[in-house]
Amino acid sequence: MITGTILYTWIFGKLVGCDGAGNRYYRRRTAAARRRANNGREQRWVMYKGEKEASCVPPQWHEWLHHTTDDSPVEKPRQQLGWQKPHRPNPTGTGKAYYPPGHVLGGGKRAPATGDYEPWRPE
Repeated sequence: MITGTILYTWIFGKLVGCDGAGNRYYRRRTAAARRRANNGREQRWVMYKGEKEASCVPPQWHEWLHHTTDDSPVEKPRQQLGWQKPHRPNPTGTGKAYYPPGHVLGGGKRAPATGDYEPWRPE
């Protein structure tokens, strides 16, 4: 983390909560300064644990950071529905990225053609 950001957070920040990945979420301490600093909106930010990657922010915290909701997930937790999966960061560009069969980075071996393909020929 950058020393200036840590110092700014220590002076002006108020901890709102943490997520499962260890990221910490802050808001500006004083309401008057909060409104002036961000065009009338409350100033909110995240201090990442580890790599600074925006896809590490879960959806509930993302909507709080972007002022979609005024209640943080700590103040008003959302119930997770049965069809929802736990949040995972985007693996693109990492060793855990998905490569379809036959992709050069996935081994480059494709399954042999089965012969069930007939090209269209105009009459």
